[in-house]
Amino acid sequence: MIRIFYILLLTMPMFSSTLNELIGYATKHSTVVKQSQAQMELSELKRKESRVQQYGELNVVGDYTHYNTERTLAPLSPTSIGSGTPITTTKDLFSAGLSYAVPLFTGFAQTRQIEIDSIAKQMSQAKAKLTKEQLVYNIRSLYLSVLAQKEILKAQGSYTNALRKLTKQIGYEVKVGKKAQIDLIKAQSDLRASQTQQEMIRSNIEITKATLGALVGKRVKRVSPLRIKVKKPHYSVSRLYKKASTLAKVEMEDMALKKADKVIAKSRSAKLPQVNLSSYVGKNYGEDLVSRDWDNETLWQVGVNVKYNLVDFGKRDIGVQKAKIAKMEAIFQKEQTLLDLKKLLTQAVEKIKQSHAEYLGNTAQLRLSKKSEKIERVRYENDAATLNDLLLAKGKSQLALAKVIESKYNYKKSIYYLDYLMERGVKQ
Repeated sequence: MIRIFYILLLTMPMFSSTLNELIGYATKHSTVVKQSQAQMELSELKRKESRVQQYGELNVVGDYTHYNTERTLAPLSPTSIGSGTPITTTKDLFSAGLSYAVPLFTGFAQTRQIEIDSIAKQMSQAKAKLTKEQLVYNIRSLYLSVLAQKEILKAQGSYTNALRKLTKQIGYEVKVGKKAQIDLIKAQSDLRASQTQQEMIRSNIEITKATLGALVGKRVKRVSPLRIKVKKPHYSVSRLYKKASTLAKVEMEDMALKKADKVIAKSRSAKLPQVNLSSYVGKNYGEDLVSRDWDNETLWQVGVNVKYNLVDFGKRDIGVQKAKIAKMEAIFQKEQTLLDLKKLLTQAVEKIKQSHAEYLGNTAQLRLSKKSEKIERVRYENDAATLNDLLLAKGKSQLALAKVIESKYNYKKSIYYLDYLMERGVKQ
């Protein structure tokens, strides 16, 4: 039985989820990614739609009309009237045929729309990349939070066990009359508080894992540990900022500018003539009122329509002006994006430096707290200090340890945040 227990204990990490496994699963199955993929497909369909519109429409058409007076199956010409051939007339006229209409010249509006939809597709692809980057960062952040809380829980458990041993020792010393009853009450109170804190941390771990699971798209039971090396950071904001032009978030702003130019050109196309071709071929059917026989006539026609608007009281000029203002907004948006990026890069680099400094400071504080705790324990055992002094020293050691753990994972989170800003989270 014991051997089975050890086998299960050794194989438990095999069932834990690694960070890369969760990221790989999420980038394929997360609803956030699926939504961005759907938007990409929608933009591709819009691009195809704008391309096929330039080929016009071919329709099957049919019609039935009942007249109060008789009608001919086809318009009469002077030659047909004088030919002596009987003319079929009917009150119930049926027609069936094919019609085809196509724009011959739209002032390049269709061409511009195709280009606009192509740019929109590229923007949706860039947006999908940014969505994945944000997803990866959020998963990494939550994953580190789970690991940090698990490590703090382990430390809190050790602290609880230490308090339990101390309480047991004090209880024995109270029984033999070496310590006062109040010391036992204080120790029991701190033990209970530590146990409560332990349960709260355990509950927070489950909440964080549930949040992580919702983000990934599947339940996360256990997570594998990460090896984190805290080393002095060497980052340069200026060097990082030089790579800004290759980032998808900046490329999106460039695409928005190109799109604005195409919209301006499309607005100007309304000032040019519009030329359309329409054609029809079909037959008219009807029952001759005289012979009571069914007859038919074949009809076909081709026409070209030209439309040129002379006066629209400034409507087209307003459309062009609106497009120009939209381009100005795109220019300002790009400038603001670059300013925000430089600010965020500065904050990220400084946050990494702060996390590194906090880790070093907390590590030094932990060493001193441990020494102080040992001294207070010896003093308490020799009745040179009160239990309050010992419990305070223990509490400070536990707090310092929690800070070391927290600062270590915050350091890694800061690095992941910089990767997110530089779009290095998703492996190509």
